[in-house]
Amino acid sequence: MTASLTRAAILKEARSWIGTPYLHRASLKGQGADCLGLVRGVWRELVGPEPEAMPSYAPDWAEAGRRETLAEAAGRCLVAMPVEAAQPGDVLLFRFRAHLPAKHAAILAEGGRMIHAYDGAHVCEGYLAPWWRRRLAFAFAFPGIE
Repeated sequence: MTASLTRAAILKEARSWIGTPYLHRASLKGQGADCLGLVRGVWRELVGPEPEAMPSYAPDWAEAGRRETLAEAAGRCLVAMPVEAAQPGDVLLFRFRAHLPAKHAAILAEGGRMIHAYDGAHVCEGYLAPWWRRRLAFAFAFPGIE
């Protein structure tokens, strides 16, 4: 855990996960992570122990539950902000369909890029392309960021 949390430290830690294979519900650098597992791992390294126990969730949890479960949990642990105010190091949440809850997380990087993990791939850094921008639903900052 660092004495001060900076955007540079968040990005450095998130990038250290690049190449970690996608594994549903996992959060172990180099071994397996899903999109939420990446955010959880960055939190553990830079903030400390996870503030909530991780509930069980199936790949179709958003479609089945129809509640903003991910956004609600983020709101309890992170600092909500308008999506337009997001800066590198902030957490972004996306909806895959307009009528469904947000179910994908990423960490915003510089230059219109993001770091995330997705099914069938691994943790990677890519562009926050128009496809992703249209699906951006929420933005949050890590607590205590300088």
